[in-house]
Amino acid sequence: MLQARTELRYLKGVGPRRAEKLADQGFRTVEDLLYHLPFRYEDRRSFAAVADLVPGGPEQTLEVEVDSSRLIRTRKRGFTIFEAQLSDSSGRIKGVWYNQPYLTRVFVEGRRAVLYGRAALNRQGLLVLENPEYEFLEEEDAEGVHSGRIVPVYRKLAELKPRVLRRLIFDCLARIEPDTVGPRVPLDVSARHGLLDRLSALRGVHFPANDENLETLGLRGSVAQRTLAFEEIFLLQLALALRREGLQQQPRDVVYECGDPLQTRLAARLPFELTGAQKRVLSEIGNDLVSSHPMNRLLQGDVGSGKTIVALLTLLVAVESGLQGALMAPTEILAEQHQRNIRQLLEQAGVDCTTVLLKGSLRAAPRREALKAIKSGEAQLVIGTHALFEPGVEFRELGLVVVDEQHRFGVMQRAALAQKGARPDVLVMTATPIPRSMALTLYGDLDLAVIDELPPGRVPIKTIVRAETDRSQVYAALEEAIEKGRQAYIVVPLVEETARSDLKAATELADQLRRERFPDLEVGLVHGRLKGDEKDRVMREFAEGRIRLLVATTVIEVGVDVANASVMIVEHAERFGLSQLHQLRGRVGRGSALSYCVLMVGGESPGREATERLRVMEQTSDGFVIAQRDLELRGPGAVFGTHQHGLSDLQFLAEILQAPRLIETARAEAQAWVAQGPTGRSDAEGLLDSLGGIWGERLALARVG
Repeated sequence: MLQARTELRYLKGVGPRRAEKLADQGFRTVEDLLYHLPFRYEDRRSFAAVADLVPGGPEQTLEVEVDSSRLIRTRKRGFTIFEAQLSDSSGRIKGVWYNQPYLTRVFVEGRRAVLYGRAALNRQGLLVLENPEYEFLEEEDAEGVHSGRIVPVYRKLAELKPRVLRRLIFDCLARIEPDTVGPRVPLDVSARHGLLDRLSALRGVHFPANDENLETLGLRGSVAQRTLAFEEIFLLQLALALRREGLQQQPRDVVYECGDPLQTRLAARLPFELTGAQKRVLSEIGNDLVSSHPMNRLLQGDVGSGKTIVALLTLLVAVESGLQGALMAPTEILAEQHQRNIRQLLEQAGVDCTTVLLKGSLRAAPRREALKAIKSGEAQLVIGTHALFEPGVEFRELGLVVVDEQHRFGVMQRAALAQKGARPDVLVMTATPIPRSMALTLYGDLDLAVIDELPPGRVPIKTIVRAETDRSQVYAALEEAIEKGRQAYIVVPLVEETARSDLKAATELADQLRRERFPDLEVGLVHGRLKGDEKDRVMREFAEGRIRLLVATTVIEVGVDVANASVMIVEHAERFGLSQLHQLRGRVGRGSALSYCVLMVGGESPGREATERLRVMEQTSDGFVIAQRDLELRGPGAVFGTHQHGLSDLQFLAEILQAPRLIETARAEAQAWVAQGPTGRSDAEGLLDSLGGIWGERLALARVG
């Protein structure tokens, strides 16, 4: 018998070398392996016959024998076609695989194989299977692991092939001692929501009963899948609830003077009126600052909604109280821009407040001066990049931390900056709107504030999708805008062309525009491979108007604020995600002039999903609507990125986020458990502390926040 915590190296077929590679991916124990869940299922309850296949029909599973095979080397260099003649008792069919010459060694005459794929007609009008998935039947499958059932299909793990992985997980589930797979959701909670015990759920997810509905399994809707989904969100919400309570129990070390004459004086002298949403959010933050525990709040707002001024007014409350404030940005360009804008606003209001910029590229002498000012308290507002939380940076009394573009920083980085002070207040901001369900899932420990109103007078950006055949008209309109004194961006997805890509390289496009279209114009170029100083120089010249047309990669996605830029052309827009397109589009329309965002579609017609993304961009400029559609189209891992260190790769997160009632239910149950008092908190802590492997690491990070 196996224990849940048995190390994988002791399993037959794994051994020390494979175990080491599995450990590199976070899989160390049998329990870890059992949480490597299938990403889809194949219906092998019965096999289709070759004679029953029709072109364009559904994907089918066949058991065939290899009659013969050959490798065809084409005239196109490096391109090969492997063909295998396959048969069952009903007939013969050809299997075709492209650029897989090694198949000559495995598809040998007389070998039996299980194929999964869809039949199609080739150019000669013959029925073929193109690139079907395959497994070979070397040994008898008496237990029905690989056939005669609904079969799980796994993503490759270390060097374990899907068939080996399936057998390994099957054996583990058969041999594991049930007592070592204890409950993670309290039994009364499981009973209340009709959940299975954990071992039954794992068995049901890996090897569903033959009476399960394949469509329900594909939608992650079986009872076993729902049980593991509930467990996943419950554990995450439990970690967040404990963190939230821990934060609320911390005594406040600082006292704010909230008569805020500095804040009021600045707000009164702003060249614009604060929106109702900004005033509401400032009131919520003000209540946080006078509460008995430190603030931990997530501030969401669409592009251009005015989050920076909210952050500055909040920072000035700290300054007025004799404390220091820190604003952390993900790039030096954005940090410099924040400092420039903040100084300008302070000067306009006649507010005397010393600001210091700290960034990684500072030379030794200016860095020493900045560190000295921060340590002495002379620096009242400190603006910088990740350099703020590096060793050697000491604050006299850090009262408030503002983190801009929070998804660009890992949880450990945010925590490291907060630890520079004695329990400072923390405000994290994002210009990438997050659907409420996702915010509750990933930031259940933070209070949520939303600026859902744009400043008056903002002219909506006109978004247009254009094909390559429209390029002449697009360039003519670009020329007209530049002649009127406007500036423009052209955004490209890659820096260098590759042999397999028709993407326009930024360097080649900039050179072409200088030579052929705008010979008398200063055309700038900025991309991720430029050295920091050069990148900053180009961005500064564009901001100052000396560069009128800027060819750029997505390094401009965050934070570049040039009011005179009114045109953006995005090359190969079909290659970008929705939220990224929305962020890019937000770089124009920051002044009073009508602005345009032209989404160029390159080459052939984009796929269905890309077409839907472009249609959404044309139809709406609401960042929250766009974020929800992006979540539905791409899934949370792609939308949210990897900077959350495991929180975005929860196995059921996509399904969870489309079932907000499940989130609310699991969240309420987790919070109720913690709210029981010391006993409930102790039990919850004990459960989380007992989790090992991937889950333990993931939730330890969640509890950092």
